[in-house]
Amino acid sequence: MLSRRIENWDDAYANGVNIPGGDRWPSAWVGPAKAFRETLSGLDRANLGIVYGAKPRNRFDLFLPDGAPKGLVVFVHGGYWMALDNSYWSHLAGGPVAHGYAVAMPSYTLCPEVRISEIVDEIGAAIGKAAEMVDGPIMLTGHSAGGHLVSRMVSATSPLSPVQQARLRNVVSISGVHDLRPLMRTGMNDTLRLDEAEALAESPALLQPMERARITCWVGGGERAEFIRQNALLANIWTGLGAETAAVVEPDRHHFNVIDGLADPEHPLTKTLLS
Repeated sequence: MLSRRIENWDDAYANGVNIPGGDRWPSAWVGPAKAFRETLSGLDRANLGIVYGAKPRNRFDLFLPDGAPKGLVVFVHGGYWMALDNSYWSHLAGGPVAHGYAVAMPSYTLCPEVRISEIVDEIGAAIGKAAEMVDGPIMLTGHSAGGHLVSRMVSATSPLSPVQQARLRNVVSISGVHDLRPLMRTGMNDTLRLDEAEALAESPALLQPMERARITCWVGGGERAEFIRQNALLANIWTGLGAETAAVVEPDRHHFNVIDGLADPEHPLTKTLLS
């Protein structure tokens, strides 16, 4: 099959303008996220603004189940490494929390204040701090740029310590960007400041997976072709490098509602993450 040459890289990675009603997001997440935080705070099961580093955005929220946690889930938000914070996504902890898992949701310093490689280190530090607070297996998931960041955690050059790596049970990258090189062709790179060396060093698809890595790459069937390609790319390459991988294309989902399943304890996305 002959693929069409991409002429407009900005459009290839533009989500909101290519989704009917796409301008509803990210505002559509604010209400459900706030309500979830308030509910769990009222039950004394939300520990908000935990410090994991020296920078102002080095904070995470930790949502707790009813009873001792079975393990830890960490959700890393998207926004192309240059927008948003953890407050938009709190309700997505609902599925794992209902199954008895604690969920940590970190913010991180944004580009251009830092480079993507520095964000990778910050997420490693956030996971490390959360892992000190919650025992048991660790599951990682993230959306878009967050999918990239959690995938980096299970690469051979992961910033996680050997002890933390040994606790990793599963990773789900949702609409993840696994090869950063195309972003060098977009206007976003004025902010991201990616160069060839950093793209090569920080693209999970160009790195070896760590030993015994398990990852599911999950994308919506209605997403931009580049996200569907990026989703299949990592699963394909890492299968050939010894990782346990799967690639899922969820029908009737676009880039913004593909994460909704995490709020539902019975949704296949939640069950895949916790498997």
